[in-house]
Amino acid sequence: MADALLRLTGLTKAYPGVVANDDVSFDIGEGEIHALLGENGAGKSTLVKMIYGLVTPDSGAMQLRGKPFAPSEPSEARRAGVAMVFQHFSLFDALSVAENVALGMEAPPPTRDLARRIREVSEEYGLPLDPFRTVGTLSAGERQRVEIVRCLLQEPQLLIMDEPTSVLTPQEVEILFATLRQLKDEGRSILYISHKLDEIRALCDTATILRQGQKVDTCTPSEQTARALAEMMVGSSFEMPEGRAHSTGDVLLEVTGLSLAAPGAFGTPLRDVSLSVRRGEVLGVGGVAGNGQDELLAALSGERLAPAGTIAFAGRDISRAGPMARRDAGLLCAPEERLGHAAAPDMSLTENAVLTGARREGLVSRGLIDWSAARGFAQKVIDAFDVRTPGTGTAARALSGGNLQKFVIGREILQRPDLLVVNQPTWGVDAAAAAAIRQALLDLAAEGAAILVISQDLDELMQVADRFAALNEGRLSPARPVSELSLEKIGLMMGGAHDMEAAHHA
Repeated sequence: MADALLRLTGLTKAYPGVVANDDVSFDIGEGEIHALLGENGAGKSTLVKMIYGLVTPDSGAMQLRGKPFAPSEPSEARRAGVAMVFQHFSLFDALSVAENVALGMEAPPPTRDLARRIREVSEEYGLPLDPFRTVGTLSAGERQRVEIVRCLLQEPQLLIMDEPTSVLTPQEVEILFATLRQLKDEGRSILYISHKLDEIRALCDTATILRQGQKVDTCTPSEQTARALAEMMVGSSFEMPEGRAHSTGDVLLEVTGLSLAAPGAFGTPLRDVSLSVRRGEVLGVGGVAGNGQDELLAALSGERLAPAGTIAFAGRDISRAGPMARRDAGLLCAPEERLGHAAAPDMSLTENAVLTGARREGLVSRGLIDWSAARGFAQKVIDAFDVRTPGTGTAARALSGGNLQKFVIGREILQRPDLLVVNQPTWGVDAAAAAAIRQALLDLAAEGAAILVISQDLDELMQVADRFAALNEGRLSPARPVSELSLEKIGLMMGGAHDMEAAHHA
């Protein structure tokens, strides 16, 4: 083990009703890529927030290179040599790359000098960027480069990365890994949080596993299987999704020539999208973030009515129907943004259950909410999907991201849709919970429902989908059987290569 760059000793942090971190101790070595693993709600986010100065521990201590380290705010952590790339990018679409980088600096240099440094650093680490490009025009992978380069300009000794590959194609992941290995070779350390266990095995030197706020294990990931790592996190074995052997039925959803303008200056227009989904079938739609996924879900849910094209559901044209009419017909949707779109942050889980389940679950009678029935439905979701929460009265924002995701997906599945459209069903969810959600989707399909899964997780699409189509710049490729596709080919299709392939076969 290399000398410790950062030593954590007995870190404890409690909130009302929950101990987020309980006496956590471990070292991050100099020049080490160290994974932090744990299921949703295990305490990973709280721990890194303490390291980055966003949260103050109740007890315990940290040492950075042998000296006491207790940052009271992120700027103090950055000055000490700690940088963080968050899962959700904090960039302004209307500003340039250089302007966004300058906002993260306490004393930015003149724009010309900063632009030169951005070019130099981004090229040195294999992440080339044009400092004068408007961020709103960048792909998800390029936006992540901005976040990383912004950190690298601080010349950090410790770089914290939270779910860094969730929006990247396989090709972009390889570029990122090359950069991280280069940083390691320079003697810098990386604390890496991810639910993608095969990535952890390929990249990380050491892994610390948290369970219910406590450190339960340390291991060398390359010496473990992905399943063994997942079982360390959960504390028990769990079932992986089973392959399906069910037949498909009639076409339930038929979308033809759907076009829709971008919702704003930096959204993505849908361009002549056509697709069909049969009863009992899972259609997977893959794409790098920002290629029209949100717009496709909005068009199918009825949140935005498309001026061109038709949407036929069970043989009926529903192109002009609004969201409630589509839900009544059996077309249910679960959007990607769980806090604010799929769930109201300050409402309780019971109230959030009413928001989409009021009519299908009979939670409203003569204009009045049946609160007993609503609590019963919310509890049913909590029990069926193992949502870790004190109870149905808990506010949505108080749940960890993965637990809220389980609630949102479970709420829709338990309403027995004929068609479920779901965007990023297992985003930010641990391996055991992801397996349970995927199995629930497969079970729903086996019962005769049609499922449309929009996802950036290619392993997920290969596991659950019967057919796959790629969404690129608002255009959808023809769907192809997943059995005919390799992971690499899907990655190329997501990058727009399906156009070249069609030309090649023409």
